[in-house]
Amino acid sequence: MPNWFIAMSASERSAPRLRLGIIGWGAIASRVAQLLAERQKNAIEIVVVAVRDTARDRGLPTNARVISHPDELAGLDLDMIIEAAGRPAVEVWGVAALRHARRFAVSSTSAFADEGLLDRLLAAAREAQSRIVVPSGALGDLGVLAAASILPLDEVTHSIVKPPRAWRNTKAEEFVDLDALVVRTEFFAGTAREAAAAFPQNANVAVITALSGIGLDRTRVLLVADPSITRNVHEVRASGAFGKLELKLENEPLATNPKSSEMTALSLVRLIENSIADLVV
Repeated sequence: MPNWFIAMSASERSAPRLRLGIIGWGAIASRVAQLLAERQKNAIEIVVVAVRDTARDRGLPTNARVISHPDELAGLDLDMIIEAAGRPAVEVWGVAALRHARRFAVSSTSAFADEGLLDRLLAAAREAQSRIVVPSGALGDLGVLAAASILPLDEVTHSIVKPPRAWRNTKAEEFVDLDALVVRTEFFAGTAREAAAAFPQNANVAVITALSGIGLDRTRVLLVADPSITRNVHEVRASGAFGKLELKLENEPLATNPKSSEMTALSLVRLIENSIADLVV
């Protein structure tokens, strides 16, 4: 669907503006806000931003309220809250977000590797009649895999290939000398649950793949450092009763955080825009 269609249908509609809350104000959240301001200024209002230090000057959206505790979400009448603050924030803010907003979009899906947390959030969503939404993240869209999973799937493998600098300050440094790397090197192979636990910043997207297909314990994840590339690459392969699937994306890294892809922010923008669009593709 052309970009102009979403922008026009959102800006010309007579309904009130979507009231949005954002948890976190790092590279992804600020990029999402920037794009929404450019594309949906008259259709979406960022009502509140949750951060740990409210005194810090962060260049927050004009008129957005700054909070630091989940209880402060009460009474804000939010349509959607998006989390972009990292795995611990999902547990801290999740239940309150589901009680005080109609939808809670979780970027740090590695938190769902904790089945106890996911069960608590699902229970909160049912009680509040709200909804947990999982954005497609760096993969753009996994609707095809979710559709394929209606029939039995035999296997799903997700390879995450990034330049060495994107793996710095992670457990990858325990397995490979990132500074001395001269060839493509696989340093991790395991389940999506194991990848999410060991690499929460880098493997969120593998959890999205798992939730779309055969689950956290059957989805196989390979993590690779490749000094010959500059983009973050995702390769998903699946086979089953539907046939075979091969999906590859080469994403530009987010300018302010090489561990994340630009597509991660774009997928959140798309999710938010779809919630107000008259036609969703």
